[in-house]
Amino acid sequence: MTQSPSRSVLISSLVSWSQLIRLPNLATAVADPLAGILIVGGFGRYSNIPMLGWLAIASSVCLYAGGMVQNDVMDFEIDQRERPLRPLPSGRVPREAAGFVANMLLGLGVTLACVASAYMNNLAPACLGVTLAAAICCYNCYAKGTRWGALVMGGCRSLNWSLGMVVAGSSSMPLWMIPCGIGVYVGGITLFAHDEVSGGNRKQLIFGAFIMLLGLVLAGLSPLFVMKMKQSEFPIWLTEGRLITWYALWVVLGFYILARCGQAIVNPVPHRMQAAVGNAIMSIITLDAVMVLAFRGEQWAVIVLTLLVWFVLGRRVAAVT
Repeated sequence: MTQSPSRSVLISSLVSWSQLIRLPNLATAVADPLAGILIVGGFGRYSNIPMLGWLAIASSVCLYAGGMVQNDVMDFEIDQRERPLRPLPSGRVPREAAGFVANMLLGLGVTLACVASAYMNNLAPACLGVTLAAAICCYNCYAKGTRWGALVMGGCRSLNWSLGMVVAGSSSMPLWMIPCGIGVYVGGITLFAHDEVSGGNRKQLIFGAFIMLLGLVLAGLSPLFVMKMKQSEFPIWLTEGRLITWYALWVVLGFYILARCGQAIVNPVPHRMQAAVGNAIMSIITLDAVMVLAFRGEQWAVIVLTLLVWFVLGRRVAAVT
């Protein structure tokens, strides 16, 4: 039994828009603020996540999706040459419609952050939302492909993480090492992915992998610093004698990420680079889950980790890079 033409058109349109917003990557836009909310807020049950938390997550998803669509709008001419099968150059999604949706999503993301600010009577979420939207536009319109591109992209990820932290309450200085470290890690991914279509330069790939390593080290040191400061407001899971086990897990995860990058460095062809970049992006969810494990234990870590299902299933519809 064949599908009706209207049903086929609808399915094709949904697939095209899913590819445009990078559907699997949106799981990382949920994981980052969720991890920040959990680590700072210390919720014991799923129902305890407050409305502020859901506002931060929704804002993050809208800003990320809007940034992805805007990215393709700005890369239209390049994609016509290098990625002609993408939704915009192939004509499956009109460029004007994509530009309108990008602006709407970015505006909605900022609006949700402002609602969170009004709800908690604190300007921090609104400031972060506006700054994140500005950083996304700066990257897509000006910084991409320049020496500052990786710095701006890493800053976007740090702001995304921070949005979850600020809506959950005040946090200590060592905890800010986490969004900074994740931002450095994503900056490294950006450097690594610079020439993924045509094949990479080994020196740049090595440098990108090194920056990723620095980010992993910076974020990974945060639980140790919090423990050293003996901050009782953060009942760390590690205080029960699991420090060595946790660091072993963090090191194994980092080794796996960098080993995949190493395969691309040895043979810098597009499909190896894209596989390494896709794995590094997917690992953001795992990194967030392992960080939540350090501060809040297995229950919440598993919940963050379930976002991998979204990511893996989404990859069947839309490419990660």
